[in-house]
Amino acid sequence: MTFKDGDFLEVDYSMWSASDNELMATTEEQRAKAGGVYDKDFHYGPALVILGTGGVIKGLDSALRTMSVSESKKFTLKPEDAFGERNEDLVRVMPIAEFRKNDVKPYPGMRVRLDDAQAVVRSVEPGRVVVDANHPYAGREVVYEVKVVRVLNSDNDKIAALGRSYGVSPTSVNSADKTASISFSDSVKKDADYFIGKANLVASVFSNLKSVEKVRIEEEYLRPKEKKEEKSKEEQQ
Repeated sequence: MTFKDGDFLEVDYSMWSASDNELMATTEEQRAKAGGVYDKDFHYGPALVILGTGGVIKGLDSALRTMSVSESKKFTLKPEDAFGERNEDLVRVMPIAEFRKNDVKPYPGMRVRLDDAQAVVRSVEPGRVVVDANHPYAGREVVYEVKVVRVLNSDNDKIAALGRSYGVSPTSVNSADKTASISFSDSVKKDADYFIGKANLVASVFSNLKSVEKVRIEEEYLRPKEKKEEKSKEEQQ
C-alpha cells in the first residue's frame, strides 16, 4: 500500500542529528526523557501528517508515501530534503535601538518576528543585535526513524485528529450530509488557546476535507459551583 496527497496518517517519529547522534525531536515521551529533550507542555503520542500539504519536510513526506500501516523505517536526509541549507542573507545585524523603542530587551536565544518570519537572536553586542531567520536545523543532515501507526479514512476520525493537533480535542464529532458537527463539553477548558485552536480547526476542516460544506460547533458551559461561605467563629460557638 502506498499513500498519496491528502491522506491523513498518524505517525510516531524520532529525529537525530546525523553528525553527533543528538536527539532533536520525538513523539515518544520516554525517549524524550532519556534523550534530554522532554517538554512537559508537549503532547506526546502519534502526530498527524496530511501528505502533500507542506506540514512536514519534503524528505519525510516522500518517505511516508512508500510505507504501509505498522511499517517502520529509518533513513537519513540531506539538508535539501530536510530543513534546507543555511542562507547567510537571512542573518541580519540590527540596531539595538529597534528593540528598545518597543520596550524589548533582546538576549541570545530569544525568538522574534522578522519580516513576518520567525527568527532567533544570536548575539547582543554594544549597539547592535545579530538576528538569524534560518530554521534552527538548517544546514544539518538528519536521521529519521518513523512508524506509520494508522491511516484515517472517516471524516469523523480526521476531524478529531485535526482537533488534537490544534490542542482542542473534541468531545464528539459527527459528519453527515456535508455538515460536520463538533462538540466540546464543559470538561474542555475554554481559555484563550481554546478559541484560537477552535478557529484553526474550522479553517483546517475546510482546507482538507472537501466533503464538508458546513461546520457546526456545540459548546457546553456549566454554572460554576458556588463556594460555601465559612461560618464565622461566633456561629461555630
